[in-house]
Amino acid sequence: MNNTTIQQLPKNITILGSTGSIGTQALEVVRDNPAIFKVSVLSALKNSELLIQQAKEFKPETVVICDETQYRYVKDALSSFDIQVLAGEAALTEVAAYPQSDIVLTALMGSVGLKPTIAAIKAGKNIALANKETLVVAGEYITELARQHQVKILPVDSEHSAIFQCLVGEEQNEIEKIYLTASGGPFLSKDKSFLASVKKEQALKHPNWVMGAKITIDSASLMNKGLEVIEAKWLFDLNVDQIDVIVHPQSIIHSIVQFTDGSMKAQMGVPDMKLPIQYALNYPDRLKNDFKRFNFLDYPTFSFQQADLDTFKNLDLAFQSLRKGGNMPCILNAANEVVVEAFLKDKIGFLQMSDVIEQCMEEISFIEKPQLTDYLETDKHSRILAGELVTKSKV
Repeated sequence: MNNTTIQQLPKNITILGSTGSIGTQALEVVRDNPAIFKVSVLSALKNSELLIQQAKEFKPETVVICDETQYRYVKDALSSFDIQVLAGEAALTEVAAYPQSDIVLTALMGSVGLKPTIAAIKAGKNIALANKETLVVAGEYITELARQHQVKILPVDSEHSAIFQCLVGEEQNEIEKIYLTASGGPFLSKDKSFLASVKKEQALKHPNWVMGAKITIDSASLMNKGLEVIEAKWLFDLNVDQIDVIVHPQSIIHSIVQFTDGSMKAQMGVPDMKLPIQYALNYPDRLKNDFKRFNFLDYPTFSFQQADLDTFKNLDLAFQSLRKGGNMPCILNAANEVVVEAFLKDKIGFLQMSDVIEQCMEEISFIEKPQLTDYLETDKHSRILAGELVTKSKV
């Protein structure tokens, strides 16, 4: 595609979760490439100030503020602009299916991304997926739906983007194993006695990545890597024994694919989420940019170590849920969302998060072949039980 064609046909993008870490970085990519990308829809959970600021700059056709109490404020602030303002979670599902959008970036936090993603797929929209919980909660359903509607799911997570990039041109070759790399987070090599007393301020200090609070806590507990394991199973049609996690503190190798002949391919680069965002939004073409380049001399050594599944129990629980299948990953995800919120509010200890998740996995009814309604019910009941267990816990 030549530049003239690109300028005539900018790609219309819906960004669900535009005020979060992924959403704001996606808008940086759009800002740097105005001839290639145009914003059609922006949405925010409750950060109305930033949403208004973004709307005034990028002039989308529609904005959604999920917090309905802020609707009038956003509406009045944008009254002089030709921008439709909607409110409420149901509006996310509505705008995800808008015909003018070419691709939907789902950068929502948690399982709230499930329904809008389903609506976008049914409308035939390609998905740039930053909301891993959608595949964790209902991976089998979502991937089958995407196949039916001939929709591409383009991963935005750095690890899954890495695997996706390694597989380009390898469609006929069988994967033997993938290695998801993990930084180890702020508590790498710490033991349980140390983790028993850590506070949110410590857990929020990630050594390599700048992310939102929820995903940063998940990274500290290795739950984020566990969710990525589940996501990888569905994105790349793998079984659990084909997925491994290796700790790589430098976060330069973003993930590795090993083929059946033993050959391995890795995608590398400095930690910068704008690169996988840009790749997903403009797939299959790469865009020239001025992002920081990797210098081997800055990293004279790479190190690797095995993930500690005993100390960081969340990763083990994620593997267990994937082996069990059915609605078990949905239980894991819902309980985790509840305990992370509780930890951020100082209502539960760091290690207690895993205890609550495990108890939910033991007590919530297992469904081997769930339908969409089963996933939604499982999510609801898991949250209720997790909340009760948090209340009973003693920090």
